[in-house]
Amino acid sequence: MSLIKSNQKEELFPSLLSDFFDNNRFFGNPWFEREFTNSLPAVNIKEDAKQFDIEFAAPGFNKNDFKINVENNVMTVSAEKKNETNEENKRFTRKEFNYSSFSRSFTLPQSVNSDKIDAKYTDGVLHLQVPKKEPLKESPTKEIKVQ
Repeated sequence: MSLIKSNQKEELFPSLLSDFFDNNRFFGNPWFEREFTNSLPAVNIKEDAKQFDIEFAAPGFNKNDFKINVENNVMTVSAEKKNETNEENKRFTRKEFNYSSFSRSFTLPQSVNSDKIDAKYTDGVLHLQVPKKEPLKESPTKEIKVQ
């Protein structure tokens, strides 16, 4: 009789673990995926005759967390933030951490003046103003006489 009881206990414990981990109740859960995967911020891009206005929805960052690079007409905007808190007490120690990051790259058109890109971070939104170059003025047609 004790053999049957121990078998039931052994089967019950693996069954609970199997149900929890194998049936995607935890790891396949949309909450888990949303909370623990890096996601790209939403981006709005507007264009007018003078510039491109680009907005990144990136709440929770500080302006010093952002890095913006332009190389070979490719602009890369990235951010990284690490938070860590420690609480020590006589009875327990608690340590929590959070890590957030993203990186987005955009191919800039030849008409962009990458030397004058301006960036501001306000109320959780990163604003980039990417000015266009002055269009080249066409020179009037000039006739050259052959001598």
